[in-house]
Amino acid sequence: MDEGLVMKNARGTFEVVITPVQPAEGAASDAPGRMLLAKTFHGDLIGTAAGEMLATMSPERSGAYVALDRVRGVIDGREGAFTLVHRGLMDRGAQELLITIVPGSGAGDLAGIAGVFHLTIKDGVHHYDLEYSLPTS
Repeated sequence: MDEGLVMKNARGTFEVVITPVQPAEGAASDAPGRMLLAKTFHGDLIGTAAGEMLATMSPERSGAYVALDRVRGVIDGREGAFTLVHRGLMDRGAQELLITIVPGSGAGDLAGIAGVFHLTIKDGVHHYDLEYSLPTS
């Protein structure tokens, strides 16, 4: 990120609906599962997201997922869209997760946005802390 940009945080909660997609005919039984994602954001980011996820999990609670979400909404009075890329790993229950804004994916008033999306789940509620920067208008 450019040195002249100021980092900000947008925090809140979101709901997610995960819809499994039927595997293609003849797909291997151990092929990654594919899911459609639909999210609604509340708090400092007001908007929605639509995306897709591929995931795999072993009986030993080890696995991985990758996903892309196109987020559309308003942050700090600026309306537009951007894409998030997810990379999640689990090793026998220990989790590692990185969700970042895809460089160059910002549109509208969110053109030039960069940052990291931190996700926590507490008591079944999804919380986000989007650490981001935007060029000044």
